Amino acid sequence: MRMYDLIYTKKLGGALSPEEIAFWVKGAAEGSIPDEQSAALLMAICWRGMGTEETLALTLAMRDSGKRLDLSAIPGLKVDKHSTGGVGDKTTLILGPIVAACGVPCPMFSGRGLGHTGGTVDKFAAIPGLRVELSEAGFLRSLRETRFANSAQTADIAPADRKLYALRDITATVESIPLITASIMSKKLAGGADALVLDVKCGPTAFMKTLDEASTLAQSMVDVGTAHGMQIRALITRMDAPLGWAIGNALEVMEAVEILRGEHGDSELAQLSFRLAAEMLIMGGAADRLEQALGMVRARLQDGSALETLRRFVALNGGDPGALDDFGRLPQPGQVVEVRADREGYVAAIDGRALGLLAMDLGAGRKDRSDVLDLGVGIRVRARVGSKVAKNQPLFTVYAKRGVLVAPGPFLRTLELVPEPTAGRAWLLKTINC
Repeated sequence: MRMYDLIYTKKLGGALSPEEIAFWVKGAAEGSIPDEQSAALLMAICWRGMGTEETLALTLAMRDSGKRLDLSAIPGLKVDKHSTGGVGDKTTLILGPIVAACGVPCPMFSGRGLGHTGGTVDKFAAIPGLRVELSEAGFLRSLRETRFANSAQTADIAPADRKLYALRDITATVESIPLITASIMSKKLAGGADALVLDVKCGPTAFMKTLDEASTLAQSMVDVGTAHGMQIRALITRMDAPLGWAIGNALEVMEAVEILRGEHGDSELAQLSFRLAAEMLIMGGAADRLEQALGMVRARLQDGSALETLRRFVALNGGDPGALDDFGRLPQPGQVVEVRADREGYVAAIDGRALGLLAMDLGAGRKDRSDVLDLGVGIRVRARVGSKVAKNQPLFTVYAKRGVLVAPGPFLRTLELVPEPTAGRAWLLKTINC
């Protein structure tokens, strides 16, 4: 078998066999296939696409390039969640403890952020002492004792994905639905969960800009998961403005804890987190209907058991649970600057991507994978789409390093102010079932 023939076949729009795909993935992971040939095939896939069978074969080959976690010793159906990412998305910190408090085991592997979107691992890292890279034994212990486990992806989970993603990142081949599907689903299938709820973001701040693109990606992942016997459901949700008030790692921990305390219950972030949690409870067999599942979510918030589950998870894994009650124990910024409105009006739109880039410039995100984050910096967004703004009203609170000049102009330009109120918009755009 020659790599040249695989590239040529795909260049002409032909389909690759499972054996050919396995040959490529194994060689790419081991280094026996040169990077330039893998890059050529990635570009051909980007242009020519892949059928469902090819995408499934690629997913399974990437999954089988490393270790598969065995969760069979943990009683019950194990349910995971994956989001395709967005600015201010801290749903994992909220829904994981809720689902676990309702009795459904919730094993989750998360990523670090790169660019304008944050990573769940970085948010958890803002809790002093918390281990964000758990051994397999530590992961299983956390899942067994708290029903919740979250860890950075270990090096032996789908290592071929790590190699191929690095090539995609430097060859402009990230935005390919078969490649995105295989990257996400290979790690999820290797993670050992029985069921998966997908939150596919759609909008100008997301990878998928249109509902058609998001629907195609969601259906691709559902098809691959279903073919492998995994229960799977996808929600397509809007992503334009930041999700919640916090952008930045310690700030996002604070907002997640506040929601677990019962605050901000009518916010879009809370409603999305509760809905995702409810879908997970249905898949885990704890509830039969959506209304019943949402009732369980509310009950675990009201009795404090969801927040207590997060405390137990933090303490078990070396973190300081007191930081969840005293935010002064979280990383702090060097200075706090208010940005105020220079005119009145109604907020028609908030550019989440621009705010994510501004937060990255402050040190909350990475421009390069080797960058070291400042976990205490970030942005508090005080305006909401549809709200009325008075001149000189605080719109943003900027948490920055000491000595950094915070100019108001770039922040003000992220808001579109209009003379009249605008109509509200739904955050849930579509659902796709297996």
